[in-house]
Amino acid sequence: MRVSTSLRLAAACVLAAAVAAPAFAESANEKIEQKAAQIPTCTHKIGSAAIYEPQNNWWEPLGLESPEALIKVFVMRSGCFTLLDRGKGFAVAQQERELASQGELQQGSNMGKGQVKAADYVIVPDIVSKNRNAGGTGILGGFVGGWGGAILSGLSIHSSTADVVLTVTDVRSSEQVAMEEGHGSKSDVGFGVGGGGWWGGGAAGLGVDNYQHTEIGQVVTLAYIDAYTKLVTDLGGLSGNASVDNAQQAVTMTKPGHMYDQPGGKGQLVRKLDVGTMLYPTGNKDGVWWEVTDELGNKGWVSSMLFELAK
Repeated sequence: MRVSTSLRLAAACVLAAAVAAPAFAESANEKIEQKAAQIPTCTHKIGSAAIYEPQNNWWEPLGLESPEALIKVFVMRSGCFTLLDRGKGFAVAQQERELASQGELQQGSNMGKGQVKAADYVIVPDIVSKNRNAGGTGILGGFVGGWGGAILSGLSIHSSTADVVLTVTDVRSSEQVAMEEGHGSKSDVGFGVGGGGWWGGGAAGLGVDNYQHTEIGQVVTLAYIDAYTKLVTDLGGLSGNASVDNAQQAVTMTKPGHMYDQPGGKGQLVRKLDVGTMLYPTGNKDGVWWEVTDELGNKGWVSSMLFELAK
């Protein structure tokens, strides 16, 4: 039986695709590895950081896992933050602490209150727009999550692109100290899928398997590498001590007392203080005496034996 020309041509195309796929995969992961290698590293920790998912859950429609694990990989590689777990690991830790509070753990376990490290910053990975290759048949469209709240349009239907945003919020002041956008596209990765590369073969265990093995996942990965690279550069001006940089926590009078213009109860009386009065420490101390200001702008010294941290 003679094989038709069209059938032979189809078989050749299938064979060519099978041969080319590994090359595409290798090219894609090589490019991702090159981009990841460009993430700046820090000579000292900027502070501690926890990563939180945005509320819009944009990753599931794309068939991806939460971007939380992906950003953790970048944070660990850069060494710029002390990474704190506020996800599943933290939930398990809380269960252990509950066992300790119930007296179930062995003596000497050294687990109790006052040991959990505070997060200086919160990093939120969001997406501004996405366009998954639709084979030229239509626009899947883009969307803005909590960052903008508006529908985007006009995205190319012939390429996969992703525009993402990383925001860093100071936990104490709620100030957004950084916000960076990142872009990734099909042309950046060669539109190949596969394993290896900078993922180190452990992507599934990290929870970023689909970012490695899907086209849109690779595109989003490059977009976040772009955003995180800019982010580290943007945060270079921070002192590395967020606790000191922020205003002191307010205190509340628990006993009636007096504010003096000098420590030790010396000098002139500035004002009388009633129980419940809110005061704001300046950071200056002299023994048990703290320098404070009140809501009217008065400044003076008050014994710390008469107040507690505001709740």
